[in-house]
Amino acid sequence: MNNFFSLTLLNWFHDNGRDLPWRQTRDPYAIWLSEIILQQTQVKQGWAYWERFMQKWPTVEQLAAATEDEVLRLWQGLGYYSRARNLHFAARQIVEMGAFPTTLEGIKSLKGVGDYTAAAIGSIAFNLPAAVVDGNVYRVLSRHFGISTPINSTEGKKEFALLAQELLLPSLDRDGIGAGLYNQAIMDFGAMQCTPASPNCVSCPLMETCVAFREGRVGDLPVKLKTLKVKERNLTYVYVRYNDETAIRRRGSGDIWQGLYEPLLIEDGSDISNLTPRPLLLKKGVKHVLTHRILKADFWLWQPTERPALPADYIWIKEAELDDYAKPRLIEILLESLS
Repeated sequence: MNNFFSLTLLNWFHDNGRDLPWRQTRDPYAIWLSEIILQQTQVKQGWAYWERFMQKWPTVEQLAAATEDEVLRLWQGLGYYSRARNLHFAARQIVEMGAFPTTLEGIKSLKGVGDYTAAAIGSIAFNLPAAVVDGNVYRVLSRHFGISTPINSTEGKKEFALLAQELLLPSLDRDGIGAGLYNQAIMDFGAMQCTPASPNCVSCPLMETCVAFREGRVGDLPVKLKTLKVKERNLTYVYVRYNDETAIRRRGSGDIWQGLYEPLLIEDGSDISNLTPRPLLLKKGVKHVLTHRILKADFWLWQPTERPALPADYIWIKEAELDDYAKPRLIEILLESLS
């Protein structure tokens, strides 16, 4: 059964696999960069960012020599900015090592690299026999083999990791087919054929052996335990405009958007309508969803006649220079309402 499953996936991939630029190289830097970008990001969006990064910093040494602000600016719009900070930190780790690590343990020692990313990089760049397990893999395996163990439980993670590793058949290497090719095949199969909603079961080459299809459980698998309730957070932003300048600050650690810039933030419930002259409300209740919280933001424009005293962490910059500072996507959306 396992032989049939693995070889069927490879045959499907040969005819249907996506032609992606980072698959045309064995350069571990290019592959690592693609994997970090594609965490929490769709391929169609991440592709353009990968190309921009490779054009600006073609080698890991050049990326390591960049400043964090430069990296964050190029990353702007992708979200989950800790990925960009980890990418930059790991680039400097690699330079200190003298070369990109070639073992699974070495790759996992890089900041921001977990089991899945290490397996993807190691198998594709160095043909290491390591199976990837991500959302696509969980879905394909749980449906085909009829596994109802929750994928986000300790037991489930262990069960799926063992099964995924078993499916890396020794015969694949004897035929000159590496683990990297198989990993790419199952990831594409989950992304294109065995999709979360409306999977193309009728034309699936694994339909006859798929337990979920046979038992009518495709929509029920994979099983996932309910996670923590998403919290709501209200933000009030004030864009201060004085003599063609504005005030921004860089967010600190221990909260969302570390290292990114934002206008004046009011979170203590202060009534800003008492400011003189009266601020103008530009946006009300703009909703922005993060992983574990929902943000709702109001956006005001305040044009005082004198430069106001602000907390020490705010800096004054020319409005024309605002694009030089990396900002969260929510702030970009709010700023679009300025004239």
